[in-house]
Amino acid sequence: MRKIIIGLAVSLDSYIEGPNGEFDWCFTDQDYGLKEFFTQVDTVFMGRKSYEVTQKMSADGQDIPGMPKMTEYIFSNTLTEVKEGAIIVNGNIEEKVNEIKKSEGKDIWLFGGASLISTLMNARLVDEIWLSVHPILLGSGKPLFENISSRISLKLTETKQYETGLVSLKYEII
Repeated sequence: MRKIIIGLAVSLDSYIEGPNGEFDWCFTDQDYGLKEFFTQVDTVFMGRKSYEVTQKMSADGQDIPGMPKMTEYIFSNTLTEVKEGAIIVNGNIEEKVNEIKKSEGKDIWLFGGASLISTLMNARLVDEIWLSVHPILLGSGKPLFENISSRISLKLTETKQYETGLVSLKYEII
């Protein structure tokens, strides 16, 4: 069965966006393990807001360097149209996600956003968490985990420290 992997940049105080929705604090000076990660996934899950941000980035020519073509699932109850090749998911999310996990393919990257992450974490559908912890305190913004309904135990499986101070942490959900 395919795994769902949260893969995100996060500030040391656990924010995935600054107070104005900015992510200019994320390091982009090197790969930080993305090239290897992209060999493991062929599908990406994102919520409406994350989808809209990535579409704006693509329009500005700022795609994620080295990001391969993936099957994109956009979780939204309001969108009626997405770019060609992307798939809108609404209704019974748990049922659809379980169906996708059982389908053929590589692992699934849960890119964002925070609401979708909480929904899938609470449904116990996420298998791994890979965080790139940036050495910055934002003080406020959008927290990575909101509205988690119960305790979720994790097992640290890998760490990597970079000269920039970024620390990569990989956890298995147990």
